[in-house]
Amino acid sequence: MIRAQYPRDDDMVRRFEEICDVARLAEKLGFDCITKGMHYGASPLGDYQQIPFLARIMAEAPGCRLNAGVVLLSLHKPLDIAEQFATLDVMSKGKVILGVALGYRDLEFKAFGTTQAERVTRLEENLIAIRRLWTEERVSMTASHFELDDVSLGMRPVQKPHPPIWMGANADAAIRRAARLADCWYIPPHNRVDTVLRQLDIYRRELEALGKPFPEELPMRREVFVAANREEAMRLCGTALERKYRAYVEWGQDKPMPEGDELDLALEELTKDRFLIGSPDEVSEAILAIVRPTGVNHLIISTHWPGMETAVAMEAMQRFAEEVMPRVRSGL
Repeated sequence: MIRAQYPRDDDMVRRFEEICDVARLAEKLGFDCITKGMHYGASPLGDYQQIPFLARIMAEAPGCRLNAGVVLLSLHKPLDIAEQFATLDVMSKGKVILGVALGYRDLEFKAFGTTQAERVTRLEENLIAIRRLWTEERVSMTASHFELDDVSLGMRPVQKPHPPIWMGANADAAIRRAARLADCWYIPPHNRVDTVLRQLDIYRRELEALGKPFPEELPMRREVFVAANREEAMRLCGTALERKYRAYVEWGQDKPMPEGDELDLALEELTKDRFLIGSPDEVSEAILAIVRPTGVNHLIISTHWPGMETAVAMEAMQRFAEEVMPRVRSGL
């Protein structure tokens, strides 16, 4: 994941040049996919917008898949998102993943003229409409906040029947929704591993009740940092990681978390059973301990947080690729 968030007063032109270096390195090192999230009004951080970011970054890493992880779908209209991502899919020759989620910040809902009370209905309606627009020649549909009157897309995606749809979800009810509406549950970085194992049981039971198979691709995002040892890793990444999670708490990300899985914690407590930080051996074993019981087969790693020098993040990426990837593949 190229989070691409920086302190507001940073040189964002220079930072984007560095981001392009990161994307090129990711493809060179054998990473399969590049992920970018979505937020608006990201103060106290500066943040590049997702769709133009992905459109530009595909030129730097043309072999990588492009994961929109996630689109805050409740804020948007389905015709716009369907055409934007169909266009990205064509431009990338069929490498786009559409990740979606509800969102949780009042600031964003107010700015887009909606409310948190409407977000579930809007997300569900939008997702139904996007699937139909991608797979049907013409679509008519009346919903709470849009009307499609015999609409045909101006651009159709390359992937058939459509690009993969992942749904991010923290809470148990949202995981049931992911089973019902999405191609897979996109497991978030914030939930502790013990919470994820419990919630996977909920996900499996919901899939069974719906008569749906377990997905072939099960993605999970984690905060990851590799150095010579854990002490050195925490020295290099701790301040930036703590800054990012303070911003999450200020934004309200702690509110939709499962009961007992808190984010407003001191750094050492926050990292326990949640983030993968340490030596190559420690991180490899921690990944294997997650993927073996869960079936996760697409791990999205974040190694760069606001305020961290890009060179430090790139060194951790290289160490991950050269020392962790082979150990994990061997362990599997």
